[in-house]
Amino acid sequence: MKHVSILGSTGSIGTNTLRVTSSFPGAFRIVGLAGGRNICLLADQIEAVGPLVASSFDEGASLELQEILRRRGYPLSGTRFVHGQEGMTDVACHPEATTVLSAVTGAAGLLPTYRALDQGKNIALANKETLVMAGGIMMEKARERGVEIIPVDSEHNAIHQCLRGARRPEIRRLILTASGGPFRQTPKEKLARVTREEALHHPTWRMGEKITIDSATLMNKGLEVIEAFWLFGVGPDSVDVAVHPQSIVHSMVEFVDGSILAQLGQTDMRIPIQYALTYPERWPCPLPSLDFFRLSKIEFLEPDRDRFRCLDLAYKALRAGGTSPAVLNAANEVAVDAFLNRGLGFQEIPSIIASVLGAHLPEEASSLEAILKADAWAREKAGELAAAAPRGSY
Repeated sequence: MKHVSILGSTGSIGTNTLRVTSSFPGAFRIVGLAGGRNICLLADQIEAVGPLVASSFDEGASLELQEILRRRGYPLSGTRFVHGQEGMTDVACHPEATTVLSAVTGAAGLLPTYRALDQGKNIALANKETLVMAGGIMMEKARERGVEIIPVDSEHNAIHQCLRGARRPEIRRLILTASGGPFRQTPKEKLARVTREEALHHPTWRMGEKITIDSATLMNKGLEVIEAFWLFGVGPDSVDVAVHPQSIVHSMVEFVDGSILAQLGQTDMRIPIQYALTYPERWPCPLPSLDFFRLSKIEFLEPDRDRFRCLDLAYKALRAGGTSPAVLNAANEVAVDAFLNRGLGFQEIPSIIASVLGAHLPEEASSLEAILKADAWAREKAGELAAAAPRGSY
C-alpha cells in the first residue's frame, strides 16, 4: 500500500488525485490533506478518506472545518487539525507518508515540498513554481536523500515517459507542447481589452484560475521550460515549445539520431497523476483508450512571441540564472493576481514582469533564504508597478 499526503487537495489536481486513488481500493492510504479556502470540499474529502492530519488556510478556517465535521458526526479524534504554512508542512512531513503530491499553486508550495524531500519523501510534483524558484536546491536535495521527483504536469510527465531507458547524451532537444490558450488567434491589438472571463475560458483544460491565466499569456509554458531545464538536465537551447491546439500530443523528445518519441493520450489529468503515483510501475487506467480514428487532425504551430512576450521573458530569466527565475515567478504571481482581482490590463502582465526582471540584479540561488529574499523584493516591486499600471476591461 502506498501512503500519500496531498498538498492542494481542494484544487483541480488534488481532487483528481483523490479520484485516482479511489479507483484502486486498498492500494493507497491518504495520510494527509492540505486544502485551501474551500472548507466544505475539504470536509467532504476528510470524511471520504479519514486522513491522520488535515490542514486548512488559517486558524479560522480550521475551526470552521472542525465545526462542519462535528455537525456531520465525523470522529474528530482520528484526525489532527492544523493550518497555514506550518500546517501544510506537517502534512508534507507526516512520518507515515512515503509520497507527497505537491499541487499547491505558486510559491506557497516551495517550503513544504523542500521539507518533504529533506524527510526522504518521494514527490509527485504538480507545483512547477518549486523548481522555477529553487530548482538547483530541490534537485540536489532529492539526490542527497535518494528520492524521486516525478512530474505531474502533462508535458513533463510525457517527457519523463519518453525518456525511460534513455541516456542524457542521446537527447538532442525536448519539445513542450502548448494548447495556445484562449487567445491563440486573437489579434495583438485586441489583447489589451480582453476580460477576466475571456481569459479564464480555456479551450481544452479545466484548471485553477492562476494557471489558466498563465496559459493565456504563455507564461505557463515559460515556467515549464525552466522546470524542464532542472528535471531533465538539458540546456535552455535544448528546450523548444510547439503550439498544439488539439492537446493530444503532450510533449516530445528528439534524439541525436533524429528519432522523435511522443507521448499521446486523452486530455485528462488523471493519466499523468496515476503515472506519478504508481511509478516505476504502470497500472491499468479506467479511462477509455485514445481513439485515433476519431481524431480530426493534429497540427503544430510556432508560438507567436510578439503577441505572447512571457515566453521569452522566461527564457531570459533562465539564461540569467541565479535568483532571476524566482523574481520572474514572483512578478508573474503579483501581476496575475492584479489582473484577476484588481482590473489590471491583460497586456500589462508581461510589461510588469519585464520591468521587474530589468531592475533585478541576479544573485546566486545558493540557499532558500536568498531565493525568498529575491521573491519578497520582486513582489513588492511588482505590486508598486501594478498599482500604477493602466486598468483593463474588467
